[in-house]
Amino acid sequence: MNSVIRLGTRGSPLALTQAGLVQRALEAAHPGLSVEVVTIRTTGDRVQDRALAEIGGKALWTKELDRALLAGDIDCAVHSMKDVETVRPAEIAIAAMLPRADVRDRLVGAETFEALPPGARIGTSSPRRAAQVRSIRPDLQPVLFRGNVDTRLAKLAAGEADATLLAAAGLERLGRMDVGVAVSIAEMPPAPAQGAVGIEARADDDLTRTRLAKIDHPKTHACVLAERALLAALVADCHSPVAALAQIEGAVLTLSATLYSEDGAHQVSAQESGAPSDPAVSQVLAEKLLALAPEPVRVLFAG
Repeated sequence: MNSVIRLGTRGSPLALTQAGLVQRALEAAHPGLSVEVVTIRTTGDRVQDRALAEIGGKALWTKELDRALLAGDIDCAVHSMKDVETVRPAEIAIAAMLPRADVRDRLVGAETFEALPPGARIGTSSPRRAAQVRSIRPDLQPVLFRGNVDTRLAKLAAGEADATLLAAAGLERLGRMDVGVAVSIAEMPPAPAQGAVGIEARADDDLTRTRLAKIDHPKTHACVLAERALLAALVADCHSPVAALAQIEGAVLTLSATLYSEDGAHQVSAQESGAPSDPAVSQVLAEKLLALAPEPVRVLFAG
């Protein structure tokens, strides 16, 4: 049996930190197994001056890793699950997820949205965050911010925006919880799969999938799959301003979601509960949201 497993990852500081978490978890679960981290540069890392939606969407984070995985250059790949497109190649399986971290966003540059001056610029590349910011304060102006944590903080320090938003989970994993102020889930519900790290393998690679199963966190896995299934049912993409969060209590999964118009002036929220493995929860919630949504919201979803 091969005692080495090759783990592919992007090369950003956060991606490498997350790969390290997976590496240590695998080596702890399988004594004698050596995990080799293989860094692969993605198009999303190379192109920083345009929104993802303009240049190919979330596949810019995954296509090079997918290519390496399917070519056999790596055995598995680690991803921030919120950056993974909803429809994946049939040859690739989501094999495991680490325990989910803080799902909230953190506001950097001000203590609250109310404390920002009139017309303040908010650096973000996320349609969800842009719509939420406009919903909270219609006078605030989203401006394009892409790059890793340090790049965005440098842009903020250079005056390219008055404030920005960063995922609390990424800051936590980088040991940067002194950066910014957490925004409540009630004020800014998270992106689907936010805070979750997933590991993919070739669907036919039984050995690797069995090894990865030992580090899987079932509750996180079930919640993230429900959130991703909602995106699929809504036919949502990287242009779509949607927030979603699944939580499990006992044997019940509750999936909550909010859809926004692009300008944040309109929104609709709903939730649905059921068994954690029941695909009907996501489908029923999608139908409920679309039935309730005002026209400026509905036109952005379901194709």
